[in-house]
Amino acid sequence: MKELNDVLSELGISKVRLSKYLGVSRQMLYNYLALGDLNKWPKEKSAKLLSLLDVEDISELKDKDISGKYIIEVENRLNEGVKNLSNRDYSSDLKSFNKKEQEIISDIVNLMKERLSNDKTKTSYNTYVYLYNFLNSMENNDELRYILAYFSKSLGFTDPMEFAFNEDKQFIFESILFSAMTLYNGGGASKSKLESSHNKFVQDIEKKNEEKLSRTQELNVAKVQALKELGFTEINDDNANEVLEKIAEIQSRKV
Repeated sequence: MKELNDVLSELGISKVRLSKYLGVSRQMLYNYLALGDLNKWPKEKSAKLLSLLDVEDISELKDKDISGKYIIEVENRLNEGVKNLSNRDYSSDLKSFNKKEQEIISDIVNLMKERLSNDKTKTSYNTYVYLYNFLNSMENNDELRYILAYFSKSLGFTDPMEFAFNEDKQFIFESILFSAMTLYNGGGASKSKLESSHNKFVQDIEKKNEEKLSRTQELNVAKVQALKELGFTEINDDNANEVLEKIAEIQSRKV
């Protein structure tokens, strides 16, 4: 693979652009390159790479003449490949995002595609369902951000003394989470010992769901009453403000 790295360097192809061309994340590309043998790559990815470099076997690279013409030809194939992949994979326009934002979006999408394409047990699918719910809830729960920061730090990706959010709260949360993870990994926790705590966890969730359902039912009752008092049959753009004000008035009568 030394020949490949040397040629990529001579051609001026960055790992970011090559990963986009192959439709994988940068981390996955590094994993491929670390294999040391192109035959160990997924066939689709190795075929795309050979096509990009206009060779039938990786061994041909050692005798390849890296001329100006060859560089331009590879550059054109690379640009066309990235363009086609972008058009095929994304329906939304990323032009409104800056370069770093586009790269992180691309990396996340490619990484998820890789995991899902190799998912035989639905573990990745279920993980991404939870992740979707996690992201949807993050705006209203700062602790979710702290969780991401904690694992980014513990896995060595982020300086442990970096606090991108509320420093005091993040510091406290990370300290508590570290204690919990130490207990979990140290074998001091067991299902039998924690059964009571988990039951409280379940009961707390059920209580929140009941309160949410009760709140929803209360709003529905107030909505029906507001429509009746105002003489409307439904809420629309024309009467929405008036109906909402009436709902607020009805709810205030119970205070």
